[in-house]
Amino acid sequence: MPLDIVIGTQWGDEGKGRVVDLFAENSHLVARYNGGDNAGHTVTVADKIYKLHVIPTGVIHPQTFCVLGNGMVINPGTVIEEMDMLRSTGVEINPARLMISDAAQLITPGHRLLDRAQDAALGKNQIGTTGRGIGPAYVDKAARSGLRVGEILDRHSFPDRLRAHFTDINKRLSALYSQPEIDVEKYTAEYLEKAESLRPYIKRIGPEIQTALKMGKTVLAEGAQGSLLDLEQGTYPFVTSSCTTAAGVFSGLGIGIQPVRKVVGVAKAFQTRVGSGPFPTEQAGEIASFLRGSGSKPWDEFGTTTGRPRRVGWLDLVLLRYTQEINGLTELFLTKLDILSGLEQIQVCVAYEREGRKIDMLDFSCDAKSLAQCVPVYESLPGWKEDLSLCRRWQDLPVNARAYIEAIEEKTGIPITTISVGSERTATIYRD
Repeated sequence: MPLDIVIGTQWGDEGKGRVVDLFAENSHLVARYNGGDNAGHTVTVADKIYKLHVIPTGVIHPQTFCVLGNGMVINPGTVIEEMDMLRSTGVEINPARLMISDAAQLITPGHRLLDRAQDAALGKNQIGTTGRGIGPAYVDKAARSGLRVGEILDRHSFPDRLRAHFTDINKRLSALYSQPEIDVEKYTAEYLEKAESLRPYIKRIGPEIQTALKMGKTVLAEGAQGSLLDLEQGTYPFVTSSCTTAAGVFSGLGIGIQPVRKVVGVAKAFQTRVGSGPFPTEQAGEIASFLRGSGSKPWDEFGTTTGRPRRVGWLDLVLLRYTQEINGLTELFLTKLDILSGLEQIQVCVAYEREGRKIDMLDFSCDAKSLAQCVPVYESLPGWKEDLSLCRRWQDLPVNARAYIEAIEEKTGIPITTISVGSERTATIYRD
């Protein structure tokens, strides 16, 4: 029963899309289990760039069956846009290749309006959400007032459910945020038209995934966002609204707890973050400009979903050890090592101090208030000048690049099995 999990170990944008793409080549079923179109996975194949927010990146491989799990929140408009984009590039999309859980929650334009109004009302304390309606959709889910994907199948009652939803949105927009009301009938008609297109893809997904596992087929669970954005384990309150750790796989896919073959953590060779919240190793000035992109790809560090420039800093091994703890990582896939080429010295955060006292893992807390009080303790490692983009074997890497990777392994206790040195599929180094 080969179940593999790919997890982001930082604040998202670690490069999970290209990792899932590589693993999907040998997988039968690829499933998203959390989040919505606030996720952004980018895959480069030859001269084609695929930017996906909802559909698993494994869909690019013709042999894979893809699933949108019940732990997700689904915007029909985004799904349809991605289907059309994929078809235009020659990727086959049909119910024989894609399935949407009937138990997933729906995102509506009303959720998006609420999301933006709520964050704007926070002023200087804004969370920095994507504005995609993710939080409000999960709030409705928790309040047991949300709309489920399976309701689309009931043509008789679903229109009335939508009207009631948009009417309630109007009340909240007006009373809580002094925002103008929306046209309920117009929004209902437009949403029904989009939702209708999803009917053939809606099904209960648990039996499909469980059958694949029992048959010995490889199932790849694709996480969205990063572990440090987890609602419970992340830098609360600057987090997303779903479970972004490996623990969310089972409830998010409806398959029950069972053996996992491997949990692959994806980490950049440095640290990035989009949006607000504490960031102990954050850098500014020349170093920040360098880390956002160098050489032929300047300013590469923009969020796939938001388009906002990512905050950047040195790699934080304290947080990496923490995400290993909460996910049970079996290995690491290190991305963007090539960006570090050209630095004389590379700083790595190996510990924290708070009020002059060293913080160990027993004292460590990932909540925003505690993390904001932490001062990073750095170790300096020698850099390298060589361009890594053509390296394809471990032996091809400069000595100092190999030493950097080995230092990360030694200080975290997690083996780094794969390294990416460029955006192309082939720009990958497999160790052993």
